[in-house]
Amino acid sequence: MKQFLAILLVLVCFQTAQAQLFKKEKIIYDANQGRGTTDYKFLRWGYFLGINNYDFNFDYKTDDYRDIYVKRNPGFSVGLIGNMRVNSFLDLRFEPGLLINTREVFYGAEFFEGRTFRESDLSREVKSTYIHLPLLLKVSTKRVNNFKPFIIGGLSTAINLSSNEDNPDDNSKGQFRTTTSPFFYELGFGIDFYFYNFKFTPSIRGLFGISDELVRDNDPNSPWTGNVANMKSRGVFINFTFQ
Repeated sequence: MKQFLAILLVLVCFQTAQAQLFKKEKIIYDANQGRGTTDYKFLRWGYFLGINNYDFNFDYKTDDYRDIYVKRNPGFSVGLIGNMRVNSFLDLRFEPGLLINTREVFYGAEFFEGRTFRESDLSREVKSTYIHLPLLLKVSTKRVNNFKPFIIGGLSTAINLSSNEDNPDDNSKGQFRTTTSPFFYELGFGIDFYFYNFKFTPSIRGLFGISDELVRDNDPNSPWTGNVANMKSRGVFINFTFQ
């Protein structure tokens, strides 16, 4: 009985969504009933939930060793949206959010050639808690019935609450340090889906580091940081937005 009710609920939701999205009549905002989309407001607000996946991209001073390997783990994203309408096709957006992620960095034994090391020295866990601050330009196509594709891009910075930048201990004592305020550029795409009471937007966005995020060890010949010319974050966001 429970399975039947669940299937029935899914079918009803699907039929409702299909009717709202693909019927020829556009859903418009009804100020008297407080229903519909709010595309024509100069300022609009919303929130997003999502997942993120971060990586590090390393550039090296020499090619004497193999690459540092980074194991990526999915993280969680949540935040708010402030949208300023420029015209029917352009919107300026500010999307402050909290992004939590963990990466694991692995070194080969050859990094420690001529040095004694422990098994624990071959890996570092890098936890990141970002207050993410992107300023984005959203470029939309003409609305088709009740959906509207778009591309989005811009610049962003972040405050990494887990950076350890000011920690006097370095990798020799087990501390992998990164900068507190990295800078990025972002590019992505998505689709606005219009419903009677809200607008739902799934999107995919890539993040690319501009600034070097690695804080070097005190030893200039450190096996962990000595051969690294720069280290920049890369990431992929899958966000679900409600306005």
